[in-house]
Amino acid sequence: MPPELPLLQDDRAALRADCGNCFGLCCVALAFSASSDFAVNKDAGKPCTNLQTDFRCGIHRDLRTKGFRGCTVYDCFGAGQHVSQGTFDGTDWRQDPATARQMFDVFPIMRQLHELLWYLTDAQSRPQAAPIAAELKKAQAATEQLTQGTPEALAETDVAAHRQDVNVLLLRTSELVRKGKGNGKGNGKGGKKKQKQRRGADLIGARLRGADLNGADLRGAYLIGADLNGADLRSADLIGADLRDADLRGADLTDALFLTQSQVNAAKGDQATKLPNTLKRPSHWDTL
Repeated sequence: MPPELPLLQDDRAALRADCGNCFGLCCVALAFSASSDFAVNKDAGKPCTNLQTDFRCGIHRDLRTKGFRGCTVYDCFGAGQHVSQGTFDGTDWRQDPATARQMFDVFPIMRQLHELLWYLTDAQSRPQAAPIAAELKKAQAATEQLTQGTPEALAETDVAAHRQDVNVLLLRTSELVRKGKGNGKGNGKGGKKKQKQRRGADLIGARLRGADLNGADLRGAYLIGADLNGADLRSADLIGADLRDADLRGADLTDALFLTQSQVNAAKGDQATKLPNTLKRPSHWDTL
């Protein structure tokens, strides 16, 4: 068994990428194709040409200008350092090439588990979720237990089934948090409440400047390039929402539900954008 890691704390430190303690796994394990996000093609298991011997990126400060915008958006939720220092006990894939394939296979599984832990930690921080606090705590413990498994056990983990179980609790959390914020059933006449039920909606390029989306259900919504300038997204459920190039300048996401650093990094914002205190303002926002 790999050494047991400390249980995750509310500050989510273990759920944030620590590249200094990772073996560049996202730069090796994952595949990407030449596009607006990546300048070249790269196969899974093949090191990126920008990866240095110390597992650092050789063009980290210039990723966006050199065609690797996708790298600045990606977030492993701390899975990289967990796999590197915990699951494989600090032995990297260059030192022990025989474990490379196994390490690369385990990494995306660990990332999914850490993503679930991010959502569960968020859920437990919500006072409105008190009625299901015990269930959320149990789900977090079960997820953490999975992350402590051996490489072999992790490879056999049915993440999809586990995610389905956790999602039931996340949906319930969403309902409790958004209750009374105009997210109930509509009146059938296009009322305000009905307008806020936009789960999975195609809102690509939508004009939502200054929109009142407080408590809106935007789970899995496509908000690519949407104009959300000055929009009120407090308590909005944004789990799985695609915010690529969405204009969040001046928007209020203070306590948006299940928002991740990756989503924020993919969007456009400014100093007036209000984010949850658990997320960082992307440095590239200053250059947009």
